[in-house]
Amino acid sequence: MAKLLCLSSLLFLCALLCFTVLVQGDRLSQDIRCGACRALVDEMEWAIAQVDPKKMIKTGSFRINPDGTQSTKDVPYARSEGHLLEVMEGVCDKMKDYGETLDPATNRKTYVRFMAREGTSPDISNVSYDSRVTANLKFACETIVEQNEDEIIEFFSHETDNVKDKLCSKRTDLCDHALKIPHDEL
Repeated sequence: MAKLLCLSSLLFLCALLCFTVLVQGDRLSQDIRCGACRALVDEMEWAIAQVDPKKMIKTGSFRINPDGTQSTKDVPYARSEGHLLEVMEGVCDKMKDYGETLDPATNRKTYVRFMAREGTSPDISNVSYDSRVTANLKFACETIVEQNEDEIIEFFSHETDNVKDKLCSKRTDLCDHALKIPHDEL
């Protein structure tokens, strides 16, 4: 009887340990997906901001109407579908510039850019970066772009406030805790 009780206690502890590992793994996976989405938004916003706002591109139909006119219009190049698709092709390669840090308030992993951009100097004092982190972020980013291409184009084709929360939390449910994450500036 004592052996049976000991064996059942051992099985219970093993089941509890497996459950804990699965929950932690799912949370880590969610943190990676959320971090990749937020980094993707940062990189897209940065790329859009680097384009001359006066640069325009013609869009619409280039067919000639029966009255001899064309149905085209000029739109800002930075937010054109062509430019956004071009930016999305290389955005996930930028995940190599991100590292992992632990948010002491939420005890969740967050991902921050540790490579400086022109005119910026990020605080990298508590950031760890290795190939595992960047590979996971890049894979998550590629998955997000593949599954949400239309939503990404929709959000970035118009100037929208708070894209991180709207895209990463409300539209895609990648960040269940996004409203608690502070908003950083470009």
